Amino acid sequence: MQFEEITYVEDGPVGTITLNRPHDGNMFTPKMCHEIRDCINEIRRETRTRVTVITGAGDKFFCIGGRKEGMEDTLMYAGVLPTLEMYEAIDKLQKPVIASVNGFAVGGGNVLHVVCDMTIAKESAVFRQVGPMMGSFDGGYGTWYLEDLIGKKRAKEMWYRNPKLSAREALDWGLVNHVVPDGELQVFTRKIALEIADRGAFALASIKASFNARHGGVSGLSRMAHDLLLRGYLDTKEHEELAASFAERRAPDSDKFGH
Repeated sequence: MQFEEITYVEDGPVGTITLNRPHDGNMFTPKMCHEIRDCINEIRRETRTRVTVITGAGDKFFCIGGRKEGMEDTLMYAGVLPTLEMYEAIDKLQKPVIASVNGFAVGGGNVLHVVCDMTIAKESAVFRQVGPMMGSFDGGYGTWYLEDLIGKKRAKEMWYRNPKLSAREALDWGLVNHVVPDGELQVFTRKIALEIADRGAFALASIKASFNARHGGVSGLSRMAHDLLLRGYLDTKEHEELAASFAERRAPDSDKFGH
């Protein structure tokens, strides 16, 4: 897969997406959001990898938000950054996604790691929400999912006061899973990714779908039923007999359904 504002590399069972605009804080653009979405949709369709890592290029920025220059001047969808499509793709990917935070995770960059399944941060990383300071806000993933991670009071403090959190403070708040020395981030992230990759891929997909069903409404429940539960049902004797009887235009023999 070839992209302009991200890179994607597979190394064994681990695929790594790198936000590749370090000169501009790895900030989102419409193109980057679409490329991340498209990349993840391609990852959905292959079985080579079992874990996805998202990180930023360089050693200073994970992602510090988004740029809206060059977008259409309209109140319709084309007038806002397409971040939701990107967040939704991460949320619905049937593989665990690890955010490897290599620097500042601010605004949309903080939301990006929040929607990932796990976060590993280097010691010098900084986490912050700045929407109300600059005339912006997030009414969905950046609030609901943040509340799930750190609790309602602290989530509101992040949005109301906009404090800068060090990696250690983020760990204390429950915002991240692990903090490691700066020089060990990549190695440690791969260690955790390989550990997860050794688990059952179908079991992990089922667990992730179960977590997502809580917020996903009919979409989340359909994901469980269609992608996971239905797949198991298709291997049952009941399915075999019903499919055969339908094809043969006869009444099904319930004695063949099994128990």
